[in-house]
Amino acid sequence: MNFTALLGMSIVCALGAMSPGPSLAVVLRNTISGGRTQGVLTGIGHGIGFTIYAFLAVTGLSAVLIANESAFTFLQWSGAAILLWLSYNMLTYQPSDIPSEYQSSGRRGFVEGFLISFLNPKILVFLVAVFSQFIDPNMTFSDRIIMAVIAGLIDTVWYVLVATFLAGTSIIDKLRSNSTLVDRIIGSALLILAILLIVKSVI
Repeated sequence: MNFTALLGMSIVCALGAMSPGPSLAVVLRNTISGGRTQGVLTGIGHGIGFTIYAFLAVTGLSAVLIANESAFTFLQWSGAAILLWLSYNMLTYQPSDIPSEYQSSGRRGFVEGFLISFLNPKILVFLVAVFSQFIDPNMTFSDRIIMAVIAGLIDTVWYVLVATFLAGTSIIDKLRSNSTLVDRIIGSALLILAILLIVKSVI
């Protein structure tokens, strides 16, 4: 195992996880509306989806998926549909919905986290680009699996930490007191991302 390559890959994956995007928006929103449990499970669900793509990338199966235009297009449209669905839920959110969200916070958080990751083919493209820079052609299969696991753990830990450390703080309390406005802002951002993804797929 080349530890220099492993460290470089870890840094790039960490920076990718920290960059603002729909994943972070969903984790924040679920932490605000459902508390620490919903936020943490959103991060875990996202990490599992990310790890699946990491395994595809290190085993070379990613080339098959990316080359299959129909499969790749299906993932893109599915991802856009998830963004539209989340956007609709946030834009139509009402404060009276809070109790019902808490009742099923765990399942909802996990599912939303997994879908926002697994139905985002850009993550696969990102991982292919990252691993192509750090994987040696002579690297053993077990070493490749280790790299995929580490990449998945980095993604999971980052979003779990975001939910864990923000939950119960004055920041989350302030955001929760303005939850309707926060949902409108995040929902609008996801709607714009969905529209851009649809336009890019059509053109």
